[in-house]
Amino acid sequence: MAVNNSYLLGLFGGSYDPAASAAFTRTVTKKAQPTAPWSSTLAASAPKPDALVRQALAGRKFVDEGAARLDLDGASPDYRKLFALYRGLETLSALSNRASVAGLTSTDLALTQKRFASGLAEISAYVGKADFDALRLVQGTTSALSKTTGAVPRDSSNSVTGPIHEGSIDTPVAAFAGDTRFAMTIRVPVGLGSQTTSVPIDLADMGSTPRTMDAVLSHINGKLEAAGFATRMGRDQIKAEPKTIQVGTKTITLPAGPDKWALAIRGTSTETVGFTPVDTSDAVYVVQSAGAAGAPVVNQLLKFQSDGGAAAAPTGGNVGETQWVDGRLSQEKLADGVSAIRASAVGPDGSLWLVADVTTGGENQPVKGTQDVALMKYDSAGRLVATRTLGAASTASGYAIAVNSNGDVAVAGSVTGALNTSSADAGKSGDVANVADSFVTVFNQDGEEQWTQRRGARAADEATSVAFGDDGVVYIGGRAKSAIPGSASVGGWDGYVQAFKAGEPYPTAGIVARAVGQAQFGTAADDGVDAIAIDGSNLYTAGIEDGRAVVRQFTLNASGVPSLAATRNLGPISGDIAGIAVSNGKVILTGTSLDSGLAAGTTTTAHSGGKDVFVAALSTNLAAAGTDRLSWYGGAGEDSAADVKVHDGKVWITGVADRAAGAKDTDPTRGYLTRLDPLTGAVEYTRSWSGDGDQAKPLTLAVASGGASVLDRLGLPQGEIDQKDSKLLTSATSLRVGDRFYITAGDGGRPRAVTIEARDTLASLARKITIASGSQLKVSLASEGGAVTGKDGETTTTTGGVQRLSIMARDGTSGAILTSGETGRDALLGLGLSPGYIGATSSDAPVKTFGMNLPSGLTLNSPDSIATANERIQDALKAIRDAYRALAPQTSKSASGPVPAYLTNQLANYQAALSRLSG
Repeated sequence: MAVNNSYLLGLFGGSYDPAASAAFTRTVTKKAQPTAPWSSTLAASAPKPDALVRQALAGRKFVDEGAARLDLDGASPDYRKLFALYRGLETLSALSNRASVAGLTSTDLALTQKRFASGLAEISAYVGKADFDALRLVQGTTSALSKTTGAVPRDSSNSVTGPIHEGSIDTPVAAFAGDTRFAMTIRVPVGLGSQTTSVPIDLADMGSTPRTMDAVLSHINGKLEAAGFATRMGRDQIKAEPKTIQVGTKTITLPAGPDKWALAIRGTSTETVGFTPVDTSDAVYVVQSAGAAGAPVVNQLLKFQSDGGAAAAPTGGNVGETQWVDGRLSQEKLADGVSAIRASAVGPDGSLWLVADVTTGGENQPVKGTQDVALMKYDSAGRLVATRTLGAASTASGYAIAVNSNGDVAVAGSVTGALNTSSADAGKSGDVANVADSFVTVFNQDGEEQWTQRRGARAADEATSVAFGDDGVVYIGGRAKSAIPGSASVGGWDGYVQAFKAGEPYPTAGIVARAVGQAQFGTAADDGVDAIAIDGSNLYTAGIEDGRAVVRQFTLNASGVPSLAATRNLGPISGDIAGIAVSNGKVILTGTSLDSGLAAGTTTTAHSGGKDVFVAALSTNLAAAGTDRLSWYGGAGEDSAADVKVHDGKVWITGVADRAAGAKDTDPTRGYLTRLDPLTGAVEYTRSWSGDGDQAKPLTLAVASGGASVLDRLGLPQGEIDQKDSKLLTSATSLRVGDRFYITAGDGGRPRAVTIEARDTLASLARKITIASGSQLKVSLASEGGAVTGKDGETTTTTGGVQRLSIMARDGTSGAILTSGETGRDALLGLGLSPGYIGATSSDAPVKTFGMNLPSGLTLNSPDSIATANERIQDALKAIRDAYRALAPQTSKSASGPVPAYLTNQLANYQAALSRLSG
């Protein structure tokens, strides 16, 4: 029999309301939050990864609020946004995992990569526009303080050499022995100009005094003081530290060796210091890679002293150097992050310029893409003075360099993806986004970019050579798979040359470059240009066309437009073209080949077997002549010509010497440097050496007239020390004009763009950020570091510390959100700033902020990039889960205190009724 609770409680003075009781029960069991898509209860019905991939490849939206399910009436709209984002991120993760599947066809992989990029862009756009009610979600990170990793060098009147002495400070320094004479030059401002004074230094004036570090410095400083200058020479101690080595599975710690000592030039802001040698000889720079096979590659800069001249020959290696060979002046380690070095040249001031591919710009110069081109300047002492990056948004490779008599530097190569050449094309890639185009960039003698031109065919093309002509015209040569602008395709890969001229249309307009002429040529097979040379109104190209070595002569009109004048086919070549030059009325062609039938006049020295180096001397009109000569150089094995320079009519060559055919990567490799006469084939100078780990692989060479002197063993450069570097962001970082990012005030509002302009510095950028944030952010310049001493095994530089931007929220404000710029023009990448929220991050902040740490530049282009993408997507998924938990209603505090009398009476009556029923 059913019992009526209302009747029962009425008999005992109570009451019962069914509706209220049900409501109470529902209140107790009510859901606090809608069920999350990652919960176990929804796992069975959630789309599987393969289904997500199919949906993405079919073009379905990644973020779809309409598809997000909420099983709680009246739930905050924030949940729907979070759930939609979560599903989009899961789809990205599924695509990333698919890209790593073995056996995926190139077509499927390309489609997967394309949809991944589209999905990432869609998620980025959604997060940037999503308006949450109870939280703040940013694509990047959250922090109270953010600093740029991109930095600008500080000016410094102090400079430190590499180590020149090892051991006790009281013992004579070997570097000071013998005939040690030079002059220190001090330039001071006078009126609107300057005045330079030469202070002669001759250590013979010390007489019988032992040439210890302190004694020599006292002697030099006495001369400077007597001349009335404040600059002084000092010493820096480089403390020795214990080293560890791996022997099998054991790590062994070696005791610290003796301390090392370097010279320090301590100048003033008004005195510019320089050094001038008394006796000089020519110097040859060789860049090589060394290190045991399988071990990390170490790139080194070697400096050799040529025979002849008046400088005393070096008698041994400097402190900390390895694998010394007779004639070598120095050995310096190049900066980390360099993946390839293909060209070098000496400037009119004796400085060395290198063009390299870099995957990282080190601590102070982040690259924006996966690989960029870097232009590096070294002084004659092998110290890194400046580094300039191209600023490619995706990837770029540098193949060639040229320096003119004014000190301007041209760099040429290939670029894929965006490369802003002006504000008008900021963020734009070539005609086909994933196809390489040719580029050429010209810098002034201070390393400031003057102009860049990107000229590409529809199919792939690349610039492999560059040269300066008369009247400022710059020429590039290369190869293209289809027609370059203004020409027609011949078939396969074609060779090409293009001419560019720059000028300023009107004062303050800025330098503008334009193409003034081009030529495309070759056969129906694969052809290309490997080297070019300019001689007055003639341009010469050298390349391999359908397997044959071909030299072409072009005449240049008054505007610099090339016209084909002559062609010389030297016959089959089984090797490479290394260089071409014009000297002493001869066109000099250098390369390597098997004995394949190459013919260029009279053979002066015979082929030795395997692959040898050849030097051909041809008439300037390319007609066969009785004075043409062909000389071979090498051993019975494989010889390479990594680089070649013609200097004073003689040919300098470097490469790998006489390597056995079929040699393994682990077999020893020796480098060589040789000078020969192109007319007789006579070898006038040669050196051969091993490298660390029995591996020495020369990459480039450059010759400096009078570049060797006693200053080399002292670690001092010839000429004035460069005490000031450019403060322009477009020079000191990988930023380009037109790059930008956005700032949104933390309390809402529309995003405001911060765009990089040609003359921007850290100071001007700080002002832009402050204004764009509505003064929500406080931006200051932070100084770090000092002069670098050039420790053993590290790069020696002249940097006097750096400055960075330091950004934080102003007191009493809600901070601001930094958002990446569009793909191809994201300034945050060049600055080394993370997108995201800058402001209060404590748990008691009025609005909680969650950072997804999801970079907008993620790709699936390699196993490493796929692994990185997976890690970042998991970070973003966790941020969504954290935000979901933060939306949970706060649990109320439990009631306390005496129970009301009416409730006590009702509970007692109800208990009595239950007792009677059970009784």
